[in-house]
Amino acid sequence: MNEKLPETGANIDELCINTIRTLSIDAIQKANSGHPGAPMGLAPAGYVLWTRILKHNPKNSAWLDRDRFVLSGGHASMLLYSLLYLTGYSVTLDDIKNFRQWGSKTPGHPEFGHTDGVETTTGPLGQGFANAVGMAMAERHLAARFNRPGHEIVDHHTYMICGDGDMMEGISSEAASLAGHLGLGRLICIYDDNKISIDGSTDITFTEDVALRFKSYNWHVLKVDDGNDTQAIYDALKAAKAETEKPSLIVMRTHIAYGSPTKQDTSDAHGAPLGEEEIRLTKKRLGCPENVSFCVPENVLNKFRACIKKGEDAESLWQQKYDAYNKTYPDLANQWVDAMCGFLAEGWDYDIPRFSISDGPIATRAASGKVLNAIAAKVPTLMGGSADLSPSNKTFLEASPEFQKGSYEGRNIRFGVREHAMGGVMSGMFLHHGVRPYGGTFLVFADYMRAAIRAASLMKLPVIYVFTHDSIAVGEDGPTHQPVEHLASLRAIPGLTVIRPADAKETADAWRQALMTTDGPVALILSRQKLPVLGKSSKFNLSQGAYVVEDSDGKPDIILIATGSEVHIAVEAQKILAQKDISARVVSMPSWELFDKNPSSYQDQILPPDVTARIAVEAGSPMGWERYVGGEGEIIGMTGFGASAPGGTLMKEFGFTAENIVQKAMDMLNKK
Repeated sequence: MNEKLPETGANIDELCINTIRTLSIDAIQKANSGHPGAPMGLAPAGYVLWTRILKHNPKNSAWLDRDRFVLSGGHASMLLYSLLYLTGYSVTLDDIKNFRQWGSKTPGHPEFGHTDGVETTTGPLGQGFANAVGMAMAERHLAARFNRPGHEIVDHHTYMICGDGDMMEGISSEAASLAGHLGLGRLICIYDDNKISIDGSTDITFTEDVALRFKSYNWHVLKVDDGNDTQAIYDALKAAKAETEKPSLIVMRTHIAYGSPTKQDTSDAHGAPLGEEEIRLTKKRLGCPENVSFCVPENVLNKFRACIKKGEDAESLWQQKYDAYNKTYPDLANQWVDAMCGFLAEGWDYDIPRFSISDGPIATRAASGKVLNAIAAKVPTLMGGSADLSPSNKTFLEASPEFQKGSYEGRNIRFGVREHAMGGVMSGMFLHHGVRPYGGTFLVFADYMRAAIRAASLMKLPVIYVFTHDSIAVGEDGPTHQPVEHLASLRAIPGLTVIRPADAKETADAWRQALMTTDGPVALILSRQKLPVLGKSSKFNLSQGAYVVEDSDGKPDIILIATGSEVHIAVEAQKILAQKDISARVVSMPSWELFDKNPSSYQDQILPPDVTARIAVEAGSPMGWERYVGGEGEIIGMTGFGASAPGGTLMKEFGFTAENIVQKAMDMLNKK
């Protein structure tokens, strides 16, 4: 028998729900921009979830054992902002009135780190869904690692609301499939089934049985036939919480723009203000003051603000649990604090391999695997995997079990062939706190992850992407698997640090730099083919982004700049040029982003302004290299796709040889 909804009085419940609706439509109308339909339809679900189910403390949005809430359909942001304001977070009524304005705490779509209580940046549909799966995975892992019988300090759920658009995007399917496989019983999704998208009724594009699809994913599926039935919503949420072996999907039939006389159940209400007259008629229909904007009755505010006391009591109870845990398991408690703070213990990098020329050639992907395992032994929060490519990406942690249903303590994640979801899941894992995620695939498939990488950069999340098979040297697999434009594409993302190491030494330092980066994601770009370990001066420091590998006596005649697998070719070219009495400097530039952060004095030291003869060499698109070679310089790069042939053959045919570099240098200098 279902537990009954606590008695609160139907009138106050209805008034609370309608206050969410009217705040939303008033803010959107004032901004003359926004999406009123979804907040109006979802107001009852938001009210029940946030006041009766969600474990949260509005006065401490960072409380570690809070439930997480993700609004995957970020266009419905006014639902979230209304709930944040009404329940007592650091969002004011003035913030609601300044919706979508310059400097406001209430931007058009929720932004992590910008608004108190917002758990993740959502907007690109489906990303929030994958983030929520990542949060649920992190919760299960931390619970397995730290909880002890009678001392459960990790004990919370992840809730999300998504809509038809989220369900149509492929990332949600990938993430849902993974969540069902893993049996993430503490993940609960409310599906806003309003049957309307921007183009009109979903009947024109989306007629699948979503409930049946999710059942096939091994989800627990419930239905609420009336999205205004608060008792049914409450019962469904309680039933979802009671299911511990599967994630839960609540298919909730709602009406977009509920209460609007002419725009309810139409696409007109999706992405545009209702209009002054329609708002007046809607308020009249809902029993609210017709000519009062941003009306929040005192009894409504009091009702919502009861969440503050409830949340403070819940956190206080958890603190008592933690204090008892700390006394019983002090070592674990210290590890818990380190994990949640992202603390790197002293000596975390002491065991990173020190590669030398005598080790012989080694692919940077292979070197990366050795470094990763050395770091993982000292950094227990490091957790990740690959998109079904661990033998190729070298991303498997040899000393850890797999993260699977019933074995959540494992740190090796089998993402499957799901790059799109992997990117969003990694972000969600970090947003939860307590883990440092990484994920690998071939560089050419970074395109599948681009939306997630962009969102991670926007949120400044220090997740780590391991991209291997980084150039046409992939060889026989052909142009479908040979990345050409991808380096330029990734470098175009603000806040993403791209590092393409030249050898095993630089790879070790690239991982060190990645772990020490705290203000944005890092992409490691690694070779399939073996590369020689280069001799470097004591001045070698990858954190500076570029340095001199080989130099001439005195002022160089020409500067050769290269990255990754092309650096050793440039070194060969320098030796040949020396035999021709031409002095060349070879600069390894593994990271544009790191180099550009240096003061101009260092940049001029590496690339002296008075040496205008420069050649950049990189087996990728030449786009962007102009800034480093200048108007008189030249770029040896890829202006088209690759081909199917052995990697060495391709490098020769496309001009990535010492001989071609020498010829280009001779031609350039002869013109002077």
